Amino acid sequence: MSNRRSRNVTSSDSVRSWASRAAAVAAQLQQECSILLELYRKREGFSADVADGRLVSVPSPSSQLDARDKLWRLHSALLQCRSLLERAITKEEEELGCEEEGEYEKQRRTVNDRLSFLLISTGELVKAADGTTILTPSLEGLQLDGPTALFELKLWVYRVFNEVDHWTKNAINTLQELLSSVAKDQRRAMRVRSTRNTRR
Repeated sequence: MSNRRSRNVTSSDSVRSWASRAAAVAAQLQQECSILLELYRKREGFSADVADGRLVSVPSPSSQLDARDKLWRLHSALLQCRSLLERAITKEEEELGCEEEGEYEKQRRTVNDRLSFLLISTGELVKAADGTTILTPSLEGLQLDGPTALFELKLWVYRVFNEVDHWTKNAINTLQELLSSVAKDQRRAMRVRSTRNTRR
């Protein structure tokens, strides 16, 4: 029994550690997404509400989902976001080109790199929470080609940036909820141990 409690504590500590790291990365990414969106809006003359509708497809959120399911849903969405973002960057470079790297291109690369870090962190978090190797979510059905007409392409790129921003905010909320849940479980476990020690 003591070995089982020890494993649970270790698992809980691992989940808390990875969740804290992922939350810190998500907070940085959210700030960087905001900068990227602002740079792109200024560059293309778009208003903030020009893009609507989701590009990422995941099951609808439910209050019945446990922490493991919410993490898997989040990780799947972030994986789709990275695929979309990498495709958007490639399309921009192919269709629009750029002779030198400016502030926008640097910010775009920063967001892409940070998103990759967040994916690694959430992947490790899923493993820590579930104790198994994470399977790569399917990207089947994800529209990665993007439009070919110039204006539609620019609008699609902006929608991709918006999608990354949306799921980064979702990640922050999900990770904060998980950290709160882990803290409650740890306090509950401490009370149980304290009660058992008192009875002895």
